[in-house]
Amino acid sequence: MLITMKEMLETAQKNKFAVPAFNAGTGQLLTAMMESAEEKQAPVIMAIHPDELKFLRDSFISSVIYEANHTRIPVVIHLDHGATYEQCIHAIQLGFTSVMIDGSLLPFTENIALTKKVADAAHSVGVSVEGELGTIGQTGDSIEGGTTHIVYTKPTDVKIFVEKTEVDSLAVAIGTAHGIYPKGFVPKLKLELLSEIKNIVDIPLVLHGGSSNSDSEIAESIKRGICKINISSDIKFSFMKGIEKYLQEKGFEREPNVIYPSCIRMCRNTIEEKIALFNDSDKVKCFY
Repeated sequence: MLITMKEMLETAQKNKFAVPAFNAGTGQLLTAMMESAEEKQAPVIMAIHPDELKFLRDSFISSVIYEANHTRIPVVIHLDHGATYEQCIHAIQLGFTSVMIDGSLLPFTENIALTKKVADAAHSVGVSVEGELGTIGQTGDSIEGGTTHIVYTKPTDVKIFVEKTEVDSLAVAIGTAHGIYPKGFVPKLKLELLSEIKNIVDIPLVLHGGSSNSDSEIAESIKRGICKINISSDIKFSFMKGIEKYLQEKGFEREPNVIYPSCIRMCRNTIEEKIALFNDSDKVKCFY
C-alpha cells in the first residue's frame, strides 16, 4: 500500500512508534526491506538519495511502486536529502510520495524560501515534504553527506520555520552523524534539546544519521517524539559484509542469484533489529 509520509508519520506519532527509512543502494536492499517488513508486519519507508537514484536509474522507481502496490504493508517512497528544487520535482514526477528538501546549509531565510517553494509544489499534487534545521554530522564514509561540525537545531527557529514553510515533518540536529562512527567515538544525543523542540511544534520529528547510535538513546528519542529514523550505513554494511563472507568462504561465483541470498539475509538481520528497536513491529494494523 503506497501512502504519503504525512499519513505514515501521523499514524506513527499517534501510536508512539518510529518508522525506519531504509536507503536503497541496490535492488537487493529493496528485497531485504520488503521481506522483513512483510514478516514483521512493519510499515517502512524506502529512502533514495539523489546519488543512489542516479546509479539505480529512474526505472528502479517502477519496481518500488510495484512492490508497494502489491502488499498490505504501508510503504512510502521518499527522496532523501534532495539538494535542489529540480531534484524534488523530478522525484515527484517519478512517483515518490515524499521528498526531503535539505536547505540546512543555507542561511535561515534562504532555507525557508527554498523549502516553502518545494512544499507549495509538492502539496499541490499530494506529496509530503520534509525539511531540515541544523546540520547532521558526517564521518566521511556516507553518501548522504553532512558537515564535520554539527550545528544543533535552534528551538527559537523551529516555530518560524514550520509556520512559514508548512512542511509535514522536520529533521532535527541533536548530535547524530551520517555513516559508521569511528572506533572509540561515542556519540551523545542532546535529548533535552529534542524535548524542547517537541514542545514547540506538533509535526512529526525526524532523526537522520541513525546508524551506530546506542539503542538506549534511540529508544528514548522515540519516546520524546521522533517518528522517523533514517538508516543507511548499517544495512549497507551488513549487506557488503555478507558478500565478503561469501567470497572468503566459497571463492569466486559468477551468478548473483547464488551469492546474494545470504547477503540479503544478513541485511535483513540488521533491518529487523531496527524494526524491533523502533517499536515498528506489528504496526500495520494501525493503518486499517
